[in-house]
Amino acid sequence: MSPVIAALWAAILVGLEQSASSLSITLDRSSQNLSSVPRDLPEDVEVLDLSCNHIQQLHRGDFNTTYLWFLNVSWNSLEVIDPETFLDTPHLKNLDLSHNKLKNLSSQQYLFHTENLSVLNLAHNKFLTMTLGSEFSSLVKLEGLALGAVNISMGDLKNIAAAKQLRTLTLFLEDELVYEPGSLMDAHAQRLQIAFTHNQITNHDLIADALTIFDEVELMNLTDGYEDLGKQLSERAEIRTSHLYLTNIVINWKDLTDYVNVVLKTSIAHLSATCVAINNLPYKDTDVAKTSKMKSFTARGAVVNSFFFSQEAVYNFFINMPVESLAIMETSIIHMTCPKSQSPIRHLDFSYCALSDTIFSSLDSRESTECNNLGNVRKLILVGNNLKSLRLISTRLQYMMSLQHLDLSLNLLVYDGLAHCAWPLNIINMTLSSNGLTDSVFNCLPPGTETLDLQNNQVSVVPSTIFKLNNLLSLNLNANRLRELPVCDSFPILNKLLLKSNSLHAPTASKLKGCLKLKVLDVSYNPFTCTCAIRSFRSIGIMSEKKTSPTGVELVGWPSDYYCNYPEDVRYSTLKDIWIPEVSCNAGFLAAAILCPSVIVIVAVVALCRRLDVPWYMGMIWQWTRAKHRARRRQVRPEDLVGVEFHAFVSYSQHDIDWVHNSLLPNLQGPAGGLRICHHEKNFVPGKTIIENIITCVEKSRRSVFVLSAHFIKSDWCHYELYFASHQRLARGSDSIVLVLLEPLPQYMIPSKYYQLKIMMDRHTYLEWPQDRAKHRLFWANLRAALQTDLPNAPVTELEE
Repeated sequence: MSPVIAALWAAILVGLEQSASSLSITLDRSSQNLSSVPRDLPEDVEVLDLSCNHIQQLHRGDFNTTYLWFLNVSWNSLEVIDPETFLDTPHLKNLDLSHNKLKNLSSQQYLFHTENLSVLNLAHNKFLTMTLGSEFSSLVKLEGLALGAVNISMGDLKNIAAAKQLRTLTLFLEDELVYEPGSLMDAHAQRLQIAFTHNQITNHDLIADALTIFDEVELMNLTDGYEDLGKQLSERAEIRTSHLYLTNIVINWKDLTDYVNVVLKTSIAHLSATCVAINNLPYKDTDVAKTSKMKSFTARGAVVNSFFFSQEAVYNFFINMPVESLAIMETSIIHMTCPKSQSPIRHLDFSYCALSDTIFSSLDSRESTECNNLGNVRKLILVGNNLKSLRLISTRLQYMMSLQHLDLSLNLLVYDGLAHCAWPLNIINMTLSSNGLTDSVFNCLPPGTETLDLQNNQVSVVPSTIFKLNNLLSLNLNANRLRELPVCDSFPILNKLLLKSNSLHAPTASKLKGCLKLKVLDVSYNPFTCTCAIRSFRSIGIMSEKKTSPTGVELVGWPSDYYCNYPEDVRYSTLKDIWIPEVSCNAGFLAAAILCPSVIVIVAVVALCRRLDVPWYMGMIWQWTRAKHRARRRQVRPEDLVGVEFHAFVSYSQHDIDWVHNSLLPNLQGPAGGLRICHHEKNFVPGKTIIENIITCVEKSRRSVFVLSAHFIKSDWCHYELYFASHQRLARGSDSIVLVLLEPLPQYMIPSKYYQLKIMMDRHTYLEWPQDRAKHRLFWANLRAALQTDLPNAPVTELEE
């Protein structure tokens, strides 16, 4: 069995029970050189794989597993199966006995105890005839059956005539197949799959019966015989088959186009080709039928084995097909041409190809000409391509006046907001998920959009200045960068708003007052800050749960998917379970609770200070400090730098060491920066105390650079380094300390012991590490400029005691 056929049959075996298998108890004993069924099988096992072993017989008692519903014993050496083998498996639904040595299809007595089977695979055994025994008549729930034999005769399949639910019948043909016409009449399956062997010639009578009896026919592993197959199709006056599939085939371009043209003239409504290898591609255009009864053509996973050919000729053949639906998926096409005349195509799907922004356009005298022959297209799917410019795509599609549904997800789309977009006016459903779009995208949308999917982009705010989307009903902004709820001024009838997994800390509930039609709101999995600001939003969730909201808004996922991220003491608590007292949020209550004790304390402190003459001492200290300050403000002279060996001492938390080593140091010292940098890993002297090393490093450095982060303010050693550097500032001036903000650090997160840091951040400019890579060069230039100074030409050595 080829890998593709094996995959297809595996999909049939597993797909029917996919929902159940996700929770099933599974046991894999495949490829373990077993000669018999293991005796230690758990009684509660549901899915059992014994494939690729050397089991020759199955006996009663081998499977005392009441709950077993999936059993794979393929690729063994099975010759004998006891009639009562499956007596203790009443729930067995999927049974794979393929690739064994079973010899008689009319004597599979064990099937009398498998009346619940829905999928049975008996392919690739030693069956000479396909005569099914009476035991098959008990399989009334059968949905998928795979068989193979040398001889197929009239009446062989009569015992599955009662299987009214049979969806798929798969025939794995033998090399020396003998087929009697009409042998498939008793099989009432909806779909017939015929798997040919390598270079096998198609059987005329078998194909004739297939096209006469079954609604869907799938031909697999074909490598030749297309001319005979096409001739047979063209000569048939009556064809019942509406869906014809070609899977895992090798075909020449001429055979492919001739075959497609033949099918276009028949009553077959749907033609699909999957895993197609095409040889001898053309150098010039190939004619395609002008009219057809066929509704759809689908190609998936096509590859070409020719190096030199005309891509335009290949594209022209497919885009000019007279069908309502054209799909070419998972194929490495880089362009698609425009039809030569107005096309009847209504549905276009080019998912997971390699299309670029030139799609549908053509170059004429170095100018791009847009396509105006796809005016009937209503649905266009371009998922997973190489599209980059949203504005250019709007231009390419501007003449698709019937277009209503557009899917551009999983591309590389961006929009700079500078040029106007030219979308056709009838688009109502637009999917732009998983691109690189920012806030400006709202100025490049079709005005009639009703459903807009922008999830997994880089939108940080919904601008209030955009033109109105008066018809917008559903807006999906999941997995973006929003920090606040959008206002609904531009979406007057918005009904559904999805904001899952953004950066919303404390959503302002008042912004929803303008959303008069809003009924569904999803703000789950955001990093909520559970302080006073969250109370109004929390009340929306509580009213939604109790169904007492005056607006009737349903908060999706409440309360289980709404967690506090800050403060630490309530992290991972749901918003519903936290308690924020009224007194802590009401200014009046809070003032009353604090003011009276404060007045008493102030009066007591003032009286004590006057008694101890504290004002006089404070005045003296102030005068001394001012004098020191005036003395240090003079210009730094060379003699003031005696003993200074480094441009800067770098203080950072160990958690930020990767950034310091990989980014900071390479850009400041060496050829890139030319500065001498002191840091503890290189310049701390063993044997000295840490405090002594810190003091020495600060004194021998002209400036001190502090890499600020959430980890920095949690480090005691970083606190000491900041403390000593702030004292050194009295001698070196206020510019001796440079602050680098590695990540946002709100004031409320800084502990009280870092009061000096708060003062510095309030009064002095600090450098912020930009997330945008384009701004990194400017950041490093500013930092080097802040640290640059002329130092004595002292060698940079290890700090001595």
